[in-house]
Amino acid sequence: MLPKSFYVKKNFDSQFRHGITIIKKCFMNTSNYIRFLYAPGSAPGGNRQEFTITVYTENQIGLLNRIAIIFSRRKINIESLNTSPSEVDSVHRFTIVINEAEDVVRKLCRQIEKQVEVLKAYYNTLDEIVWQEMALYKVPTDVIADQVKVERLLRQYGAKAIVIRKDYTVFEVTGHREETDNLVKVLEPYGLIEFVRSARVAIIKSSEGFHEKLKEFEYREPGEDASENEYLNQNEKVFSM
Repeated sequence: MLPKSFYVKKNFDSQFRHGITIIKKCFMNTSNYIRFLYAPGSAPGGNRQEFTITVYTENQIGLLNRIAIIFSRRKINIESLNTSPSEVDSVHRFTIVINEAEDVVRKLCRQIEKQVEVLKAYYNTLDEIVWQEMALYKVPTDVIADQVKVERLLRQYGAKAIVIRKDYTVFEVTGHREETDNLVKVLEPYGLIEFVRSARVAIIKSSEGFHEKLKEFEYREPGEDASENEYLNQNEKVFSM
């Protein structure tokens, strides 16, 4: 009679081979295997670059969260996100910056446009847009007063003083990310106290056609203004037994 361990091992080997067979069937298609190993856009050969996505939407509560989920499900990091009104009443625009392959960005825009409140989503490279970012720098006031070199550097980068106090001065600089990043490196040796940068704002160079479509759409189907929950200030009435 064979030992019990022999039958246990034989049973385990059989289950293991069965599991391997199932896995092989699932990944017989090479594209499925690559999709399993790599996040979208990160597969070998994916040519990543910076894209700016512009999304025109109605102003509805919860839309920002649903758009963010589209990115998080695909493990795509958002480098910059800005929301603002557009040139058409009740139509808002999202400006989103990501680093991805163009094929992935194209599919993302299609997914975003499936949202009911989304009117249109565009993606553009840096050459196709006019864009700026604003940055604020807090610097010790005594350093600026004592060292002429610092004042000269700030003037070189087009910095504008917006708050001046005895202990610190806040400067504003508007430009591209490389310019604002370079000024951080320049000011660090002189006691830079604080730095913050805004999200990107961008204008599409060739967007005249869609501007007219937006106005026409809003004229035919005016969007509703975002309203607050009518029960927000009635906790006692709603939750009392």
